[in-house]
Amino acid sequence: MALDPSLRIIAPWKDPNFTLTSREAAVEYAKERRIPIQQSVKKIYSRDRNLWHISHEGADLEDPWNEPKDDLFVISRPVSKAPNKAEYVEVGYEQGVPVKLNGKSINGVRLIEALNALGGRHGVGQADLVENRLVGMKSRGVYETPGGTILTTGHKLLESLTLERETMHFKQQIALKYAEMVYYGQWFSPLRTALDAFINATQQYVSGTVRVKLFKGRCTPAGVKSPTSLYRADLASFKMGAEYNPTDATGFIRLFGLPMKVAGIVQGPWGKSSRKRGR
Repeated sequence: MALDPSLRIIAPWKDPNFTLTSREAAVEYAKERRIPIQQSVKKIYSRDRNLWHISHEGADLEDPWNEPKDDLFVISRPVSKAPNKAEYVEVGYEQGVPVKLNGKSINGVRLIEALNALGGRHGVGQADLVENRLVGMKSRGVYETPGGTILTTGHKLLESLTLERETMHFKQQIALKYAEMVYYGQWFSPLRTALDAFINATQQYVSGTVRVKLFKGRCTPAGVKSPTSLYRADLASFKMGAEYNPTDATGFIRLFGLPMKVAGIVQGPWGKSSRKRGR
């Protein structure tokens, strides 16, 4: 609709003339017409897969009480079968874009493929959740995103080092709206394009290297460094330097808390307004 409004959208599942009423009927339809599909009546999960991840819905997953079976997973191992030894991975970023894997330059496609394999081996990136669909119902799905989990974990860690406080906090608020638009299929919306201008501006100094630890389904930060880091040991250390004097906080706290103090005096349990009401 956004790229060429003149095109007609054809989706058989949404066509009233296409009388399939269940996934079982769709499997039978494909079987009768020799259409190759991976699903069967016994293994009838609805799966959507691309370079980034794979999703699973339907069948036994429709009951949120059912735990995902080990044979559900396609690009990652069940956590119970992940190696007993941790593996470390380093990802290099330039202005927010991942460009290196373990110190070597690599293009985006090969990077995600490699991280999917690495993370998948350790059961990283598995998510089991109940979604709130745009059309109104709740839907349970299981997702595998090993490479994406590694990249986003690393990116957040690097941003914590290179973004100043207010920009980082505001970007976190925007991220919720951005994710919602992508989930709702509004990638080509004017708002998403506008938000990209802000997000791209925030990435100017998000460059550096991140090390993460992969172990038994977890991807945990294990180190980060950046030439544009805002972290300064002389400010963060418990050994106070010349740039930070703890006594400076006294006046700040007094002014920062002044609105709450006034509200407490007037409207609080011991305030004038409370006494008038007989409290």
